Amino acid sequence: MMTATSPQIADSSDGQSIYARNMAQLWQHDPVLAMAIDAIPDEQRPEVQETRSGEKTVAIASGDSRPVFLHSRYDPIKEAGQLVDAVVTDDQFCFVVGGFGLGYHILALDHAATTDAIIVVAEPNVALLAAAFATVDFSRVLRDGRLIILHTIDKVRLHDKLRPHTTLLMMGTRFVKHPPSQQLESEFHKTVRAMITDFVAYSRMTLMTLISNSRITCRNIANNIATYATTPSVDVLHDRYKGSPGIVVSAGPSLRKNIEFLKDAKGNAVISAVQTALRPMSKIGVMPDFATSLDFHEISRQYYQGIEGLEQVHLIAEPKATWHVLDNYPGPISILDNQFARLLIGETLAPHAELPAGATVAHLSFYLLRYMGCDPIIFVGQDLAYTANNFYVPGVETHRVWQSELNRFNTIESKEWERIVRNRPVLRKVAGNDGHELYTDELLFTYLEQFEKDIAETPATVINSTEGGANIGGTVSMSLPEALDKYATKRLPEYEDADPPRNWSILPRVLDEIANRVNDVQHLVDVCKKMDVELAKLQELTDDPKRFNQTMVRVDELRAQVNQAQRAYRIINAGSQLAELRRFSSDRRLNADETQGAERAKRQLARDREFVGEITRGGDAMIEILTEALKRVEHRVEANA
Repeated sequence: MMTATSPQIADSSDGQSIYARNMAQLWQHDPVLAMAIDAIPDEQRPEVQETRSGEKTVAIASGDSRPVFLHSRYDPIKEAGQLVDAVVTDDQFCFVVGGFGLGYHILALDHAATTDAIIVVAEPNVALLAAAFATVDFSRVLRDGRLIILHTIDKVRLHDKLRPHTTLLMMGTRFVKHPPSQQLESEFHKTVRAMITDFVAYSRMTLMTLISNSRITCRNIANNIATYATTPSVDVLHDRYKGSPGIVVSAGPSLRKNIEFLKDAKGNAVISAVQTALRPMSKIGVMPDFATSLDFHEISRQYYQGIEGLEQVHLIAEPKATWHVLDNYPGPISILDNQFARLLIGETLAPHAELPAGATVAHLSFYLLRYMGCDPIIFVGQDLAYTANNFYVPGVETHRVWQSELNRFNTIESKEWERIVRNRPVLRKVAGNDGHELYTDELLFTYLEQFEKDIAETPATVINSTEGGANIGGTVSMSLPEALDKYATKRLPEYEDADPPRNWSILPRVLDEIANRVNDVQHLVDVCKKMDVELAKLQELTDDPKRFNQTMVRVDELRAQVNQAQRAYRIINAGSQLAELRRFSSDRRLNADETQGAERAKRQLARDREFVGEITRGGDAMIEILTEALKRVEHRVEANA
């Protein structure tokens, strides 16, 4: 059990110095909140009152004007300790607290929790925060950056504040209710809890996708490295269509309602389609100006096969897209900047402009239109839910795959419903554009969360012409014909340099860079194998300090070699995200573990050996990936000699 320690409380002579110390730290970590607190006049702060134990408490009027005391009038420190004792365990690394009060329970949490834990506090009463900052010293916990205060219902701010701590949130999060605060602002705290729960779900899905796909993503980027280096950057498109309307065409079920109207949009609005919408669009005889690709799976090639008119569609692709698409695409291609690609060939050899990483091709299409200056940006077929219990718009590639299974007892509609109910464990209901609730799943919900954050950061008007699906916060609802009549009233400008040539002469230099990376990674793998041998020796020597220290000298020498091979380490780590996650998790848990002496050393060595082993295995896999890429570049060099 924790033992609560008394916080430093300001008296009338010390109040300004405590307030100044608190605000000096807050300005460094959260200037938005600091500005809001500094704007509160002294006379608007709620009056603090003396308690029997000598600390302060404060009363706030509730909705019926009755005062609600936020802390005990007898012993607020003891009260805070009792609250914290009931919630703190060693396996929690994030506490989400509903209500700040004067902060006694916040300091008690900081004292009781592991040193790596973060504390997120929801508190809408800025005047109360000002009183707390003038009364209790929070400067140390603020200085450590482990105290985050959310004072508004602002999804963008919440994501920005929590994103650096995503892994800690997923390692163990505990929601803590401060009862008096809940009584005063129950709806605010309920909303913040829901937003944080959704953020954790979104982050977990994103991280698990990153981990599970990291190796195949690296393989795709390496195999696309010749295409990456030789194709032009998207920077020629920046603000090219400034002020012109843009349309994101997605392949949700409701696309069937609007797909014919895209004929009227062609030439008057910039159309960027996800790859799964290409076939339905080709069937009505209209092709988009741009298509987007980022899917890593080889099956993506089917979205382009047998479609006429792709020669006039500019493909914008992330280099993680499968090379089966990029190798064979018949039209112009632009590849986006990628950190792993730059690790392979350097920062200056083939510079590319970047767009935000797309969670889906629809997000990438949205980022592209925003990059080109389109205003407004119009969504079509962006359901993000199962409109009318359908998963896809008619005519997509999946329906072609199902053809052999269809009969009078097994229809397209039944196949669609089966596709949905397979997700039963992660289904949830969301508000629809028509005012009714409809089903979505956890993955689609994370995409919705990302769109709402992106839209909040977008200066352009965003119109939702989906006429179905989930309500997307921040958009204006309008039918596609209405949007076209209002905004798509003149022809788009034409550009002669829309398809800049590819630079094949760069390939020999790319070949040299990849060959060097193979050697770099092999060297690091060799060092890690030697280090594992020495770490194994150390595990047997924890009770022999002299020999332990002698062996440690050799480990330090090898560790120095690892530190000198940071580029190779980052390349390996890009394909072995799980190793870094396990290391982070192990470090946090070790910090929380109070075991000392030889036993602690053994646990640290076991952690180190596990990590070195993961890097060694990841390095062997990366050598295989880079060797394959090297052969592909050699083939391109020969073909273009």
